Amino acid sequence: MVEVDAGSFLAIVAVATLAATAAGLVAGRLALPVVVLELVAGIVIGPQVLELAEPDAFIEFFSSLGLGMLFFFAGYEIDFERILGVPLRLALLGWAVSLALAYALGGLLVATGLVLSTLFVGTALATTAIGTLIPILSDADELRSRFGTYLLAAGAVGEFGPIMLTTLLFSTQGAGSNALLLLAFLALAVVAAVTAVRGAGPGPGSDLFERGLETSGQLPVRASVLAVFGLGTLAASLGLDLLLGGFVAGVITRLALKGREVPVFESKLKAVAYGFFIPFFFVVSGLQFDLRALTDHPASLLELPLFLALFFVVRGAPAFLLYRRRLELRERAALAFFSATELPLVVAITTIAVGEGHMRSSTAASLVGAAILSTAIFPLVALRLRAGDQALGSPA
Repeated sequence: MVEVDAGSFLAIVAVATLAATAAGLVAGRLALPVVVLELVAGIVIGPQVLELAEPDAFIEFFSSLGLGMLFFFAGYEIDFERILGVPLRLALLGWAVSLALAYALGGLLVATGLVLSTLFVGTALATTAIGTLIPILSDADELRSRFGTYLLAAGAVGEFGPIMLTTLLFSTQGAGSNALLLLAFLALAVVAAVTAVRGAGPGPGSDLFERGLETSGQLPVRASVLAVFGLGTLAASLGLDLLLGGFVAGVITRLALKGREVPVFESKLKAVAYGFFIPFFFVVSGLQFDLRALTDHPASLLELPLFLALFFVVRGAPAFLLYRRRLELRERAALAFFSATELPLVVAITTIAVGEGHMRSSTAASLVGAAILSTAIFPLVALRLRAGDQALGSPA
């Protein structure tokens, strides 16, 4: 039997509801991402502040499910027909420049003694939280815009690339073994994608999909959740990362629909994910945030703004410079701030690094704290730039 801390579980669900309520109340005046409120709420009720909740095995299991659903939507929102060509080429080039900058800056930090590992810190700096940004972009009606196409491409590469690096380099099995396992997983995923695409055409399967949306069976929703957890379990059983399974499940679902996206299906799936699983992940991330590592080491508080600035240098600067022939000045600035928003992968990478002794707890807390600030600040700045840009009559 798994022991369940019912009090902690209830506290997490309660503060997630309060965070959504607070975000709704200020929505007309301040577009504050609800994930920021969820993280802060988790810190407040956690073991280092009010001690109302603490993570256990059962709670961490639900948190992992939420992380898988978060990356499912990161993969699901990638419309390959839209991003192929110039958007994808620029995104790949931008991330390559970001990775080079990240490792160069990481090497300098190691030389000064601020951090222990170029590889872990550099990879954390080169991420983009496109999964976290999806609800913000959706609420701002940016996902289907021309600007949104470039951002989705940049975000997809900035999230999928670090997932691959995390899978290949940061596992205990070694890069060679991980590469073979990764190829095996991707081969299975391709087979699943081809099967799903072939089964999505007109016919009994398509009719069953449509009818299932209006019955208590909710077959399309159940099938999507199965894909997330099934591929996540497969990835974990191969020694790969759960993030990879969720991301690939989202991509397969998008391919299977083949332009037949049904709004009611997306709405129901988002209700399951954003109504429970994803908020659970962010609140639990707040519970696990090592606040004492910052307060007990004053120097760590100085590292926090340093890492926040490095996020923008590593991910924002290449976006601002490389898109000068495609986007106007304010659009490029907005793209830079969105691209520099980081969080879930920073949490994952720092957790691995601390566990393997390649990162101090204080450094991890500074990185995660900077990622929280990036999620709180950068999207707000980007949305203001976009609002001003549209008011000036620039193309969306």
